[in-house]
Amino acid sequence: MSTTTDRHDVHAGAPAGEPLLRAADLVAGYLPGVNILNGCNLDVHEGELVGIIGPNGAGKSTLLKALFGLVKVRSGAVTLAGEDITNHRADSLVRRGVGFVPQNNNVFPSLTIEENLQMGAFQAPSKFTERFEAIVDIFPALGERRRQRAGSLSGGERQMVAMARALMMDPQVLLLDEPSAGLSPVRQDEAFIRTRKINKAGVSVVIVEQNARRCLQICDRAYVLDQGANAYSGPGRQLMHDPKVIELYLGTLAEDVADAEAEQDAQRGQETPES
Repeated sequence: MSTTTDRHDVHAGAPAGEPLLRAADLVAGYLPGVNILNGCNLDVHEGELVGIIGPNGAGKSTLLKALFGLVKVRSGAVTLAGEDITNHRADSLVRRGVGFVPQNNNVFPSLTIEENLQMGAFQAPSKFTERFEAIVDIFPALGERRRQRAGSLSGGERQMVAMARALMMDPQVLLLDEPSAGLSPVRQDEAFIRTRKINKAGVSVVIVEQNARRCLQICDRAYVLDQGANAYSGPGRQLMHDPKVIELYLGTLAEDVADAEAEQDAQRGQETPES
């Protein structure tokens, strides 16, 4: 099946049934009269990990912020479990089960890890102990270092704290804005592993990523945005091998890397152990 998106197949590969989170024909932007999103669509079903990729300026982060009430939606609608949440305030969305992890400035550096997580549960402080225990099951290192100040952590560790804080209200959906940005390759892998662990713990996840290839490897489905609109959609690994997506959005480097890896594998197979 082609992964090219048309009006009748904008959610290629999506499960049957009503989505948990839906964005329909969103038009949104930061400045009056200037739209970043131009009729953008997104469905997220319960238990899915959905990726959003595309070139710089495609509207990926703007889409997440529109879902979370941080960018004004001028037309279209956002629904959660069938209820209209378009342009609701962020604090209201947190109470309704939507979490958001921004790319930058996502921890309180002067506070300890535990205090950061307390901030995540400020709307329901009585649930802190229960939720902290659940978070430590996913991220054991946070329990071991709960008294350490967030400002002393590495970039990857801060990202873990930010994810954990967003999970403190037990969201149905978690929105992640480029969790691997600015991290070393090893720390990037850790960020993707954490994302998958969160999803396997029962949270539906929407992840925006510049590392398109790695994003497509872990997600169930993905949407490719271009100029604020849907360009392609489909299962992650299917998109990763779609020639049009590779050429336009992953670049020829993706093919070169794949060829190099195949050549290395072939060379390893020809090598014989030294006697």
